Amino acid sequence: MPDYLPLRLQPGTDLRAALEQAAGTHGAGFVVSGIGSLADAQLRYADAPDQVCLPGPWEVLSIAGTITPDGAHLHMSVSNGDGRVVGGHVGYGNVVRTTMEVLLVLMPAWSLGREHDAATGFKELVVRLRGA
Repeated sequence: MPDYLPLRLQPGTDLRAALEQAAGTHGAGFVVSGIGSLADAQLRYADAPDQVCLPGPWEVLSIAGTITPDGAHLHMSVSNGDGRVVGGHVGYGNVVRTTMEVLLVLMPAWSLGREHDAATGFKELVVRLRGA
């Protein structure tokens, strides 16, 4: 049975670091929903080696992904004051502007990790039932 962990992150909080800390304290899990605002957006676009800083403010329209002891894989879409929407991988330095409301689903019966996948060349999610 999953455990649900609703969070409200305060202004000045690093979004990714706070989610990793919360999941690490309670076990690995999935970010299933999130909305809020950021001072600036720190995103890494598909197949790009580095994240970029997009000066804000930004509204977070959605955030989703996995958090394991081996790292997070989070995607986010944000919009600016003109309604322009961009998205990508969530980097560090996404500082909460006014609020961030997130729902984590923790999976205590499952072991989530990341291992190298020869087919993709990346560390990919590995899901195992604990004790199996």
